[in-house]
Amino acid sequence: MELPTQPEGVAWPAGEWPRADVGANGDVAELNRLIDRAFAGPPELGQTRAVLVIHEGRIVAERYAAGLDATTTHRSWSMAKSWLHAMVGILVRQGRLDIHAPAEVPEWADANDPRGAITLDQLLRMRSGLHFVEEYVEGGGEASVTDMIYGAGKDDVAGYAARCRLAHEPGAVFYYSSGTSNIVARIAQQAADAHGPRWTEFMRRELFEPLGAASPTPKFDGAGTWIGSSYLFATAQDFARLGLLYLRGGMWNGRRILPQGWADYARTESGRDAEGKRYGAHFWLVPGDPDAFQCQGFEGQRTTIVPALDLIVVRLGRTKPEGTPYLNTFMSDVIACFRASGR
Repeated sequence: MELPTQPEGVAWPAGEWPRADVGANGDVAELNRLIDRAFAGPPELGQTRAVLVIHEGRIVAERYAAGLDATTTHRSWSMAKSWLHAMVGILVRQGRLDIHAPAEVPEWADANDPRGAITLDQLLRMRSGLHFVEEYVEGGGEASVTDMIYGAGKDDVAGYAARCRLAHEPGAVFYYSSGTSNIVARIAQQAADAHGPRWTEFMRRELFEPLGAASPTPKFDGAGTWIGSSYLFATAQDFARLGLLYLRGGMWNGRRILPQGWADYARTESGRDAEGKRYGAHFWLVPGDPDAFQCQGFEGQRTTIVPALDLIVVRLGRTKPEGTPYLNTFMSDVIACFRASGR
């Protein structure tokens, strides 16, 4: 489906977000009931820290847990991967990266190394073929996300991931891997010639400031590489700003931030995990909705983008993995509040 444009007369949230009542745009009573229940802390959902709903470019619902407000920053976990996708897009637009060329990774520089054929596109779509274990378990062992972030790889997450052996021919098999994202983060920083604080400055200049996002803060490893798999801190409203950028096809107030078609690239299916969840390119696709896509992070971080309804739903909190089906239902029910009206 074609992505919607900003409605005429609705200001871009360069500063304050414009606001509106749900009114005829949706079922306000049901929306409030769902949000009330989420913040009541049902065991299956755990703690909900923030819910933000943006419809047709305006905030129509916003609530925070006790002691928190719109200025509170939250950890992205793997929602950072989608911000990384945006940064790669900016570098592609600037002509600094070609996603279809073999990725420039020093560990694969030997002409006889089969990993040298892996492209940036394959890394973004989680089809690199590299062996990795995407499990957060203590003592995760060889090539595990736990060992990368908290153990042997914590001082050089990209180097740790890049040293992983090739388990499949590049492009042949889909496997979601945080190690892959950290390789991408280092590639992006090399293309920008910016590491550590200089990369933060580059992100701020090229992405955060154009969107009016003052809060996003990346976290780095000992080598100065952004841990793009997992670590960006931002407010709920700033997470929603990235959602709006993708909902608007990479345009922001008349300025092209992302290349033409980059948002469609993010939401084109690349593969499915063992549970059948569909993945695009550093964005997940929404179950039961062929059109929607989302940033998704550990413990139930979500920024869901629904083009058919010109809708963004942000939910931040702490939901245990076994509560994911209940969280998915909550998100689907919130979206359903707007389905009757369409656009």
